[in-house]
Amino acid sequence: MEAVLTSNKEKNYASFIHLSALTKYFIPFGNYILPIVLWGSKKDSSEFINHNGKQVLNFQLSMLLYSILLLIVSIPTLLFSIFNNVSFNEIENGNFLIEKLSTGNITGIVTIALIAIGLFCFMKIAEFFLIIYGAMKTNEGEYFKYPLTINFLK
Repeated sequence: MEAVLTSNKEKNYASFIHLSALTKYFIPFGNYILPIVLWGSKKDSSEFINHNGKQVLNFQLSMLLYSILLLIVSIPTLLFSIFNNVSFNEIENGNFLIEKLSTGNITGIVTIALIAIGLFCFMKIAEFFLIIYGAMKTNEGEYFKYPLTINFLK
């Protein structure tokens, strides 16, 4: 995007809104609560802060949606493949054998689940670095927009 003329105070505040999404590693739902509080307190005073606050929240909501979709795909398919190869009677009797879960029993549905889990891990790593990158670009005075973000807040 383009750099705009904003004060250092606005740049720092907008960067802090981006970085506040990292609080999810310390506070449950901190990646939503803190950006909402910070953005809500200054959204009317600066268009730059308003834009970046919306981008952070849209990105976090998009990541939540993508995570839920990937988990909906991966968890049931993995459970299906495990219980397809092992019966409940075997588990109750203690005859559960790990050998039945060998690579020869991996089907296409398990491959889809493993790909979904891999995408989930990649997405979480990319999210961490995109938040830092967004904070750096915002601190330079740019209107930053996260990639693959659904605009829930316009």
